[in-house]
Amino acid sequence: MTVQIPPGSDASNKEVAPHTPLIGYYPGKPRQVFLNNLFDEFASDYDWIHTVASLGSSMWHRRRALRKAGLCEGMNLLDVACGTGPVIQCAQSIVGSSGTIVGLDPSTGMMHEILRKGLPARLTQGLAESLPFLDNSFDFVSMGYAIRHVQDLQATFAEYLRVLKPGGILLILEISRPRSKGVFNITRFYFKKIVPWIAMIGSRKADALILMRYFWDTVEQCVSPTIILETMQKVGFTQATISKELGGLIKDFRAVK
Repeated sequence: MTVQIPPGSDASNKEVAPHTPLIGYYPGKPRQVFLNNLFDEFASDYDWIHTVASLGSSMWHRRRALRKAGLCEGMNLLDVACGTGPVIQCAQSIVGSSGTIVGLDPSTGMMHEILRKGLPARLTQGLAESLPFLDNSFDFVSMGYAIRHVQDLQATFAEYLRVLKPGGILLILEISRPRSKGVFNITRFYFKKIVPWIAMIGSRKADALILMRYFWDTVEQCVSPTIILETMQKVGFTQATISKELGGLIKDFRAVK
């Protein structure tokens, strides 16, 4: 589906936060410090935790979504909030030896995991809202399940537009609230009650409860998909669409510069 901003929209240049503040998780400290510390702590456990959370489907879906969105052999890809490298791992077989992959993440722990795996990507530490790259540098920009962790959607999408070449593609993979109340309640129970305890027992870290409960709370409090599409269009993207999977739990946002 494609959403157009209606004429006379009152959208302004004010910050567009991805969700309401969850200051109970980070009292007295900046949210980015909280996130960096949390992701650094769980970098070595992150892959298996999210394999459990996704019931083993996450890698298959990433690879399928990249191909469907238009990633091809020889393209230059920027993967923002690359984490431990699952999108990079899926993309390497698509872009081939003639393509290039750059990964960016604020967490040094996450990037160390990519280095440990030996994935073929050039890594840079940084934030989505302030990309350290030249204009018109990439054919494709991806972000896997991390749009909820940026400070400002508008600044983030403006940066994505800036670094993409004309005709370049943006793909945002995200977990989202299902519209069905029944599916929502089941999903909420699974992610907020079951997965956190599995993560804590498996990692032997009490903070695993915080990691996964924060994960779900950002999903539950995230702005609507329409706002995400409107913000993409506001900064200059075209052909903004959503593909939905698993009853709307998984949403893939695609747009073109």
